[in-house]
Amino acid sequence: MIAIKKVASSALLACAGMVFYATPAWALLPIQHWTEPNGAKVWLVESPVIPMVDVQIDFDAGSRRDPAAQAGLASSVALMASKGVKGGAEGQGGEAPLDENALGEAWADLGASLEVGADNDALHYSLRSLTDAPLLDRAARLAARQLAEPSWPADIWARDRARWTASLREAATRPANVAGDAFATAVYGSHPYGQRPTPETLARISVQDMQRFHTQMVAACRARVSIVGAVTRAQAQELVAKLLARLPASQGDCAALPAVPEVEPLKAAAEQVIPFASAQAHVLIGQPGFPRRDPDFLALLVGNHILGGGGFVSRLTEEVREKRGLSYSVYSYFAGGLNAGAFTIGLQTRPDQAAQAVKVARDVVQRFVAEGPTEAELRAAKDNLIGGFALRIDSNKKLLGNVANIAWNNLPLDYLDHWTQKVEALTLADVRAAMARKLQPERMVTVVVGGKP
Repeated sequence: MIAIKKVASSALLACAGMVFYATPAWALLPIQHWTEPNGAKVWLVESPVIPMVDVQIDFDAGSRRDPAAQAGLASSVALMASKGVKGGAEGQGGEAPLDENALGEAWADLGASLEVGADNDALHYSLRSLTDAPLLDRAARLAARQLAEPSWPADIWARDRARWTASLREAATRPANVAGDAFATAVYGSHPYGQRPTPETLARISVQDMQRFHTQMVAACRARVSIVGAVTRAQAQELVAKLLARLPASQGDCAALPAVPEVEPLKAAAEQVIPFASAQAHVLIGQPGFPRRDPDFLALLVGNHILGGGGFVSRLTEEVREKRGLSYSVYSYFAGGLNAGAFTIGLQTRPDQAAQAVKVARDVVQRFVAEGPTEAELRAAKDNLIGGFALRIDSNKKLLGNVANIAWNNLPLDYLDHWTQKVEALTLADVRAAMARKLQPERMVTVVVGGKP
């Protein structure tokens, strides 16, 4: 075991010195894509300079699959995935079971890691390992156990649920969380994107519920596997086979999961002012936006950069902060997923200035949607986004995130190759039309928490 640690440490040090030199070539590396016989879909970028590999395995098992009464179920499954694994069957080596401490030590010994998380759309398993053959083999086999055979210890779930519940109750004492919860409910209505775990929904989640969710959702034929690293296609196929080997066998014929309904557009404007004893009022304004696959995505990215995504050079910052001093910062963003995510404007201000700040922000959005950007604003936004493109892919992990985005949203394999040209080609009319199609300033939700002095 000590020998493995030494190999891992030496290789990691070597990697640290090689990152700088490897970066410029990544944008040109092609993405390979294929489907395994078990139905798993794979996207691979061979990046041979650094002797390590990053893998992300995504399943359509995010919180949008949570039953309303059990909001938090997907996150619970992710949480418990690292709390221990069952012992292996005789034909699988007869490994001893591992509790959460033993599991952590096993990963530390390998100099590798497996992170598990859930967001609105997906359940993610993210593996990072050196490509040294013995290390990678052990890492893949350990990851396979976590994917397929978590031990679901009931006492650990009881402990972590109590911690999570306490955390939720503490979060409810903070105005930012109160505003976020009220905003999500107002924007999404009954759609799962608006569901938030509460002490009550967590109390309804049992180990058996998590096991059923895992059995239904985590199958080889549902896996989308993104890989970036020093592996060939043949090595990648071997790696994927090991990672998914302990999941129930399939012939690539998984039954379709139930469709998740689309987010309903808002029918009218709505405003909530929630009294809260806080030094600052927290303001959120917005509405349902669009799914990530929307063809307007790049035009909206550029448009929002000008409106409120570009930091200190955005229109919202100019009007709210620079001209009137109403807030230290103000921002806007679109959060598109498999379903329409929210368009959100956020700021904090003195409670006695909240009404004025809301009016200014609303006016800025209305004027921008009606008139669009200026030529100078469009040029500056393009320069900033195109100039910063390299920073989006300057590490294996960032590149993996982009590849996983392509995989998850069925984007073209050459999406990154043409990203800068497509941004450059956008016109004033493109941006204005896209913003007008997606935003209706007269039908937005406004939530102010702590708005009364």
